[in-house]
Amino acid sequence: MTDADVSPAEQAIVDDAISFAAAEIEPRAERWERERRFAAEAFAGLSGAGLTAMLVPTELGGRGVGPVAVARVLEELAAADLAAAFSVVVHNNMARAVATSGNDHLIDHLLPRLVAGEVLGAFLLTEPGVGSDAAAITCSAARDGDEWVINGEKAWVTNGSHAGALNVYAQTDPVAGHRGIVSIVVDPELPGVTRSEPYELLGGHAMGTGGFRFDDVRVPAAATLIPVGQAFAAAMIGIDLARVLVGAMCCGILRRSLEVALDYTANRPVFGSAVADKQGVQWMLADVATDLEATRLLTYRAARQLQDGEDATIMAAHAKKFAARTAQERIADCMQVMGAAGYRRRFPAPADQAGGRSDQAGQVANPLPRHLAAAKLTGYIDGTTEIQNVVIARRLWDRLTGPADAPATERERV
Repeated sequence: MTDADVSPAEQAIVDDAISFAAAEIEPRAERWERERRFAAEAFAGLSGAGLTAMLVPTELGGRGVGPVAVARVLEELAAADLAAAFSVVVHNNMARAVATSGNDHLIDHLLPRLVAGEVLGAFLLTEPGVGSDAAAITCSAARDGDEWVINGEKAWVTNGSHAGALNVYAQTDPVAGHRGIVSIVVDPELPGVTRSEPYELLGGHAMGTGGFRFDDVRVPAAATLIPVGQAFAAAMIGIDLARVLVGAMCCGILRRSLEVALDYTANRPVFGSAVADKQGVQWMLADVATDLEATRLLTYRAARQLQDGEDATIMAAHAKKFAARTAQERIADCMQVMGAAGYRRRFPAPADQAGGRSDQAGQVANPLPRHLAAAKLTGYIDGTTEIQNVVIARRLWDRLTGPADAPATERERV
């Protein structure tokens, strides 16, 4: 049994994801990127495919699957488009948080809407002036009777352009540091909430990334998702899973890029034979295949640790760091063996495929430029590659010198 193996019931969910990606994501992905807009059509069909609440227990209306199966789902979705897949990650993480940490009010009134896909969830931790140091957030939440009053800004919010439920992390007591942070669900339609225009990025526009500003926004105390003193630790646990899923998504885009490069080079003649007949091309793609296997092993080992209830912080950091770096390097190699055609969004189909996967103009869609831009994005989301090195280095030095006074879970999860 390998780390990526799933049960028959979980495989059915993976199969649903494969069908959903082929029908709803793949045909639209280039258009979302070209028009620089959120993948609204994909989210509209997400619930019907059973992909809105994968981590929610079955008794609360979810699919109740573990991290390994979710990683497999995200690998398949990302093979079509990583940005749309990451949108799915963020929504599912919010549904999980409400299901596992929410009070009765949130479970009764918000969770069913998240599960049904009636409202899109978003995670608001990062701020314009506070990037990797998540504990240093300045967005404030002050208690006023039975309400919270929220002031501040949030940045880099995935799903921000269309989210209908915001999981806002705010500081209640700057002196308390991370122990003063609270998690509150905010309706973006409340007075005082300003939603920014989506960011213009190198790629990944389908995830609708943007920001929010809060000016004296009043939220009922019943909207508290995770109380003061527990919210930061909960966010970091969620980030461990998110990092594993980024690794899985890198597997998806790298696998798809390898498939495209193999297909192209096998059918493209040069100097009297196929490009794939050249040893240099064969060896370059062999290296891609080796690194893809290594990435999958690291990623699914981390997913298995999470599923088994083990501390997966270090393995998740290894997996995300290696996956992001490998995807960037190896997708570029896949483009290189295709020559200048690898740089085009569409290129002429070989003659024997003109009636197959090509369009009416005899053109073949090339996802590699979009996947390469997405691979670069994975070096930033859920902790930069440099932050993964911080996490890993701390553990290495703890083995030599012994742990510092602060608990490892608080010091390692940046």
